[in-house]
Amino acid sequence: MRYFSKIIVLLLILAGCQDVKYPEKPENLLSKEKMVQMLADAYIGNASRSKSYNNRILRTNGVHLDSILYKKHQVDSLTFVKSNAYYASNLVIYTEIMTEVEKLLLTKKVSVDSILKLQKKRSSPKIDTILPLKAALGESTEPPQDEEE
Repeated sequence: MRYFSKIIVLLLILAGCQDVKYPEKPENLLSKEKMVQMLADAYIGNASRSKSYNNRILRTNGVHLDSILYKKHQVDSLTFVKSNAYYASNLVIYTEIMTEVEKLLLTKKVSVDSILKLQKKRSSPKIDTILPLKAALGESTEPPQDEEE
């Protein structure tokens, strides 16, 4: 009896998986490149929300990052959702898109990191390395005075 019930359950599971409906290709399907750009920006927006104080500030000021994303890329939300569902239904294509998103995010991270490094270098105090040498040689360490005519 247990064997028979296991076979029935297995057949029901297999029969239930046979009728998978994939979304139809939308007439205004976004290009893969556009999806890569939008998804990368969406991930950046989600990362900015991850800090609780940032999210609170955004909410109190009425900032809706999704609306900014759609306005930036001049796409309405329905078009994005339909395109995302269409691409997500094909695992191979969606994996390619997500790989490109990852590359783009890494590129942006490298550029932001280099900018932050330059800013940190510029804001660090300048150390005069010649001053100790002049003092050791007995020379004057005061800056030269401009002579007036």
